[in-house]
Amino acid sequence: MELELRFFATFREAAGGKTVEASFADGSTVGDVLRSLEDQYEGMADRLIVDGELAPQINVLKNGREVLHLDGLDTPLEDGDRLSVFPPVAGGV
Repeated sequence: MELELRFFATFREAAGGKTVEASFADGSTVGDVLRSLEDQYEGMADRLIVDGELAPQINVLKNGREVLHLDGLDTPLEDGDRLSVFPPVAGGV
C-alpha cells in the first residue's frame, strides 16, 4: 500500500523533506510504520516509540485524526492514508 508521510520541525529535517510517499505491506499499522521510520532515519531513532508505546509528546495523525484517539500504535492503515508526525514542541513565554 502507498502512504503519504508528512513530517514537521526536526522530523522534517531527519526525513529530508516535508512529504514522503512510501510503500508498506498491506495490513500495516501505525506502529509498523513508525518502527520503519526509526530504522530508516537516524534523526528519528528511538524518538517515536518508547517502551512499546508512542513516545511522550509526539503527535501522530492519521488523515487528520490523532492516533491516540483511535487504536494508538495498533491503528490500521489503508492505501492512500496520510500519516503526519509531529515532534515535541516547546516554547512560549
